Amino acid sequence: MSTLSTPNADVTVRQPRVVERLVVGKETSDGAGVRLTRVLSADLQRRLDPFLMLDAFGSDDPDDYIAGFPDHPHRGFETITYMRAGRMRHRDSAGHEGLLETGGVQWMTAGRGVIHSEIPQQKEGVMAGFQLWLNLPAAEKMCAPWYRDFTASELPRVKVGAGGTAIVIAGECQSVTGAVTREATAPLYLDLHLPAGGHFEHPLAPGFNAFVYVYAGAAQVGGTDVPAQRMAILENAGDGVVIDTPTAARLILVAGKPLNEPIAQYGPFVMNTAEEIQQALADYRDGRLAS
Repeated sequence: MSTLSTPNADVTVRQPRVVERLVVGKETSDGAGVRLTRVLSADLQRRLDPFLMLDAFGSDDPDDYIAGFPDHPHRGFETITYMRAGRMRHRDSAGHEGLLETGGVQWMTAGRGVIHSEIPQQKEGVMAGFQLWLNLPAAEKMCAPWYRDFTASELPRVKVGAGGTAIVIAGECQSVTGAVTREATAPLYLDLHLPAGGHFEHPLAPGFNAFVYVYAGAAQVGGTDVPAQRMAILENAGDGVVIDTPTAARLILVAGKPLNEPIAQYGPFVMNTAEEIQQALADYRDGRLAS
């Protein structure tokens, strides 16, 4: 059962990173017509390496999400689905099955190949959350698929500032380790719930790429105003991030160690070369991708 931890010591950021630019997501649809906002798209993959994509979805209209994501393939990266509200069932060709519910996280390593489906288990009400794509290094792209569901109660929570909470999905926050760690990319993934007048500081390793996405309320990140539904890409100079909230706000902080490897993508396949993409397409066509 998750408990709310109190940090061992205050964190001090001496040189806060500033906002390089604000990004407005693009409205689109995926799967069988699920409406969503693509916040991190292909044109930002090099800048935000090792992250490949961030989709934000949220609606109380079942027509926007009810068809879900029927069977589709992946190879060469990981998907992290964070369900803020709603219920979605996962099934895949590796034999994994799970029900992702409000507050839970589904972490899937596609590796050498998996075919999976994500189908809503509700016909009304709000469905909202994020899906983040995390790249795999070349040496691990053909690893065996892996999957794990984490319920809301399994995600560590940390008290931050006066009245704030950080849900630690990946990485470490104030000596509390998150649900998942990865050596090659060292991802940090925090969901921050901060009150009006809130303050949060967190160190960031030199060279790590980082961004903040405000999904409710508004925040000041490194002194820059960031309204709701905006992603703030942080400059790499500085030893951490400083966030203040003039109003109550909810936001995610994501950071990771860049792989600095070539990125070749064709839809749901992310490899290092065009030849590897052609192999993935041939494997999928011939039924070998998930074998």
